[in-house]
Amino acid sequence: MGSTDRPDLAAMLAPLVRTLIAMEQPVLEAHGLSMWAYSVLVALSRGPARGQGVLAQEIGADKTRIIAVLDDLQQRDLLHRTPDPADRRARLLELTPAGHRLVARARAEIQSREEQQVLHHLSAADRRGFLNALRTLAALPRDEPGNSA
Repeated sequence: MGSTDRPDLAAMLAPLVRTLIAMEQPVLEAHGLSMWAYSVLVALSRGPARGQGVLAQEIGADKTRIIAVLDDLQQRDLLHRTPDPADRRARLLELTPAGHRLVARARAEIQSREEQQVLHHLSAADRRGFLNALRTLAALPRDEPGNSA
């Protein structure tokens, strides 16, 4: 396939990403969450993080940017910060039961909207293929663009 046979990936994905963000925003607002707060909750729903630096790297944020987000989530009893037994200077970040419930509700609403407004345009087989391809590409290391070369 030549370079003019299809648009660049970014050119195809950017409009979709803008649509998805716009679709998520009312759900997040209804739950009192910013996009960064939701990103933190989703990341921590997979397991605790060893400090804000590790978490920031995982979600692609500057570690100083998420301090206020972490403070807010902790004040709302959605996450705990506890001393890391391996390094007392560091804090383990972990969701509380309320944090797990909130992220599960928000994710379910977002995914329902994705199904109803976007994914329903694809056949079942295309939907499975699309989601499998996205999982594979999303798992690529962020710091190594073109890492297969």
